[in-house]
Amino acid sequence: MNLKNSEKDKGEGSDRRNDSNWLERLSQSNDFIHEHTSFREDAPFWISYYRTLISSDILHKDVLPYLQEHIPLDELKSRIPVQEIILSKDTNEIIQNILNGHMAIQKHRFDEECLLINIANSKFRDVGVPTMESSALGPQVGFIEELDTNINLVRKRLPVPELQVKEMKVGELSKTKVAVLYIDGIADPENVNTVIQRITDIQYDHIQDSSYIASMIEDNSNSLFPQSISTERVDRVAAGLTEGKIIIVVDGSPNLVILPVTLMESFIAMEDYNYSWILSNFFRLLRLAAMFISTMISPMYVAIMTYHYELIPARLLETLVGSRAAVPFAPFLEALFLELMIEMVKEAGIRLPLKIGQSLGVVGGIVIGQAVVEAGLTSNVLLILVGLGSLASYTSPVYKFSNTIRFIKFPVIFLAQWFGLLGVFLAFLLTQIHLLRLTSLGRPYLSQYPIRNTSFQDLWIRLPFSMQKENPKTLRPQKKWKSTGKGKKSGPANDFYE
Repeated sequence: MNLKNSEKDKGEGSDRRNDSNWLERLSQSNDFIHEHTSFREDAPFWISYYRTLISSDILHKDVLPYLQEHIPLDELKSRIPVQEIILSKDTNEIIQNILNGHMAIQKHRFDEECLLINIANSKFRDVGVPTMESSALGPQVGFIEELDTNINLVRKRLPVPELQVKEMKVGELSKTKVAVLYIDGIADPENVNTVIQRITDIQYDHIQDSSYIASMIEDNSNSLFPQSISTERVDRVAAGLTEGKIIIVVDGSPNLVILPVTLMESFIAMEDYNYSWILSNFFRLLRLAAMFISTMISPMYVAIMTYHYELIPARLLETLVGSRAAVPFAPFLEALFLELMIEMVKEAGIRLPLKIGQSLGVVGGIVIGQAVVEAGLTSNVLLILVGLGSLASYTSPVYKFSNTIRFIKFPVIFLAQWFGLLGVFLAFLLTQIHLLRLTSLGRPYLSQYPIRNTSFQDLWIRLPFSMQKENPKTLRPQKKWKSTGKGKKSGPANDFYE
């Protein structure tokens, strides 16, 4: 159906009601359309929309064919086969909905009342495989950038009416849609209210990703350790909801935020639940050991080679001294130079295009490392140790935590240079004190304190499913027991709640 542009009338009607100001404001943009529904001057309706925000297919197939008769707007609302239709006189509501992909229909150009129809263009990428949290076994479905699709994926996993969604808009300019998900009857209402209140209190112009929200509502924004988990895995979100966690979904972000969390959850991969519990525990403890290796291996080298030669066995000491014979730098500078070089190679591999980045990571690491050793700038033993530490830093399934481990080794290297092994121990002690004081949504971040029996069901180690009977007590869930199966107390329904 043909449309006639009426922009020539923009300057007319100065004596019209002030309610037409929204037309004057929006018409300043070239992609805003305000026109009759046909070439006839007595056409029944005026329509307004941003052509860059709407779906032309929906407009021409589901809306325009119904705009040829002179009928009231409330009757037109019942005829048009579109799900979301609003009849409004509120100027701010009209503007906001048009900016979100609605079209406005008026009987006359300056009518106060508008019929707002959602014909937004909803072309997004298809649901795909998680890229940052890949696994060999288990579900291969990841979230995308569209909020409703992400909520749909969660509801398919948990088709229960207790799954609640609370939506709000954040950002003075971006007006980003944010949804808070939780299971009523399991999640602690105090946690839910705290998350909603903190999001409501955010005062910021634009929210582009869920990481913005996470950093703004964390208990300690100055801590290196992430007090929330950003995930693109549907199964991790579903598992968190059933334990009483709160999920934050941000429109435009494929990563959902999980709160509250503990330190040990940064070492738990959802793939663990697809293996035998014995294998799962082996991999979980391996990741924990890898964290200590990545953090401590270079500082230990600096401390021992600088102050504590006597700790090295004689035969190994001969090898170490021989490898450093041609190196003109102190162990501190040697380790610092090599660690910085490895970090630059990592960062370049991430920023470059995919195929080039892969080549740089493999070829660049080998060629540059070998060249540095042959040039006598570092020892081959340290190159092996730094390479091992670099690999160990990526064993955590949570990417943000991997970045924390990558950074924290540098201040430990400086302490090792100044105080030797005492400096390494001091770094460990200060980190432990910080973790003991750290909280996530007011709950202890370090799961080892206070000691709870649920920590030994599926946190430090993973017991068989038959022995995982309780939800984590640190979350203060309303529903204490995970199931009503064997081993659970019988009785009234309220027996299952704390």
